Amino acid sequence: MTTFASDNYAPAHPDVLAALAAASAGHEISYGEDPWTARLQDVVRDRFGPDAAAYPVLTGTGANVVALMAMLPRWGAVVATEHAHLNTDENGAPERVGGVKVLTVPAPDGRLTPAAVERFAGDLGDPHRAQPLVVSLTQATELGTVYTPAEIRAVADAAHAHGMRVHLDGSRLANAAAALDVPLRALTTDAGVDVLSFGGTKNGLALGEAVIVLDPSAVDGVEFVRKATMQLASKMRYVSAQLLALFEPVGDPVADVDELSAADELWRRNARHANAMAARLRAGLEESAGSAGPGVAFTQPTQANAVFATLPRAVVQRLRERHRFYDWAPGETPDRVEVRWMCAWDTTVADVDEFAADVRGALAEIAPSAAR
Repeated sequence: MTTFASDNYAPAHPDVLAALAAASAGHEISYGEDPWTARLQDVVRDRFGPDAAAYPVLTGTGANVVALMAMLPRWGAVVATEHAHLNTDENGAPERVGGVKVLTVPAPDGRLTPAAVERFAGDLGDPHRAQPLVVSLTQATELGTVYTPAEIRAVADAAHAHGMRVHLDGSRLANAAAALDVPLRALTTDAGVDVLSFGGTKNGLALGEAVIVLDPSAVDGVEFVRKATMQLASKMRYVSAQLLALFEPVGDPVADVDELSAADELWRRNARHANAMAARLRAGLEESAGSAGPGVAFTQPTQANAVFATLPRAVVQRLRERHRFYDWAPGETPDRVEVRWMCAWDTTVADVDEFAADVRGALAEIAPSAAR
């Protein structure tokens, strides 16, 4: 069975596994006092700016919770879209664990705008309201769309004008940067982001993410929060080594900064491939697309590694006999459903072409009767 359910389903990249093996040699000091974690700090400063600091954690939810807890006082709240992962798919962890109120706004394309900032700015100073002190963006968004640097900067400027800070959930930041062909810094530090949750497992890691603090004044006690939320790994070298593999070849963890261009870095290669497979899948189904009727109707632009579309429920049921993917929302009519198809670093051309052929075949067989 092939899967287009999530890029989380993909295995660890061979280079990442090699990095793990290289790090598993001899004894090293635990809790981050190891050469790999020290090297990661050098790489992060090189890619994100001289003030950047990385705090490796175990999960994406952990990264978001640690970041927001370190950014907010107990009376603080975070503004995010209604689709934000921290709102819909983290079992209330920001609120349950972090005590952080999530204030949501509608976002048909998944993107937050400066208007969302202004919507809550009037609550600042009101003791009866949770204080909207952080704005959180997701890049690429949960709907597969991508913010440009200018769009992030516009939100950041609006937030900063009111004294709010900006968090970026970058679980698929690599896919966005690859799609726009820009460095990671262009979508973070240079765009006004204060704290980043940097994704790894969706782009080739076995496990591990990082909270990357871009502006040290935006957080307080992040190292204590990480421990208190059970995100401080004892053998941190194994998380740091994987993160390092995204940026440079496996080798001496204390070597000089390599001279490879950004295009050669694993994070970009993996993300670019996943994006290309999503584009190929969409192109392979364009001939079946339509805004109504029995075919495929795309609901979002395919800008990163996700394809969103509606199609008849009967067709979805047939496809699930051979392929795994997720329903996303009800379709335009009761007999249709919106689905999400995700591509990963290891998705092959053969995987995509086979799936597209199966979609077309199921439509040809089932859709005419379903449309009657």
